[in-house]
Amino acid sequence: MKAIFIAYNQAYGEEIVGLLEENGQRGFTQWLDIQGRGSQEGEPHYGDHAWPTQNYAILTMVPDEKAAGLMEALKRKDEEFPGLGLRAYQWSIEQSV
Repeated sequence: MKAIFIAYNQAYGEEIVGLLEENGQRGFTQWLDIQGRGSQEGEPHYGDHAWPTQNYAILTMVPDEKAAGLMEALKRKDEEFPGLGLRAYQWSIEQSV
């Protein structure tokens, strides 16, 4: 099993949840209205007057056989709209309850 953490601009709205569904992934945990700033470029997302946008984040546990396809779909989405900001990180889950 793989964990995939996705941080993305709120402008994507429900598109990322839709992308999960298109890739056969039902379960996830989502955080709304979070703040952040990219490590290399892009505008900050602080939700204030100077930087009004914010981010959302999703954590999802994915079967090994679905992880690569989902990561590739996320990469394509980021390349389609590079100015919005989308980052995804994957790691292995050793055990769950």
